Amino acid sequence: MVRTAMGEGQDSLLGGPVTVSAAFEGSAEIAEARQLARSFLTDVQAVHGLPVSERAMGMVQLVVSELVTNARKYAPGPCLLTLEVNDGAVEVTVWDSEPILPIAKAANPGRVGQHGLEIVMAVCRSIEMHREPVGKRIKATVVLADDPGGHVAGRMG
Repeated sequence: MVRTAMGEGQDSLLGGPVTVSAAFEGSAEIAEARQLARSFLTDVQAVHGLPVSERAMGMVQLVVSELVTNARKYAPGPCLLTLEVNDGAVEVTVWDSEPILPIAKAANPGRVGQHGLEIVMAVCRSIEMHREPVGKRIKATVVLADDPGGHVAGRMG
């Protein structure tokens, strides 16, 4: 994993975006991608004071896992993961070198596997897929403070 710094020199979210990026090349690094997401959101809350619900913490890790897994499984070479807080949500963006955009399959309870995109679409506020000059970029947005029970990660409700 190659990691870039998170929003250095910023005292609050009002000063600009808070972001982190990392490149992943091996399937073993999928766990590292989830850990990066967890660490990033913990820092967003602790350093920048933005509430992150327990649900959002779990959903972002799930989305990161699904998107990075698909990139590692279907595209040659590395993939790039970027997490950015914007407008009360975290944007999870994954770039890979495969230009073919994924297609969610019709629901089929008998199908084993290949439900990742369906899951991502169900838990995200929005999802965008774009072909790039090289490969594709998928961006999924998860709201940070949407826990129905009102429980914020790391804080007493």
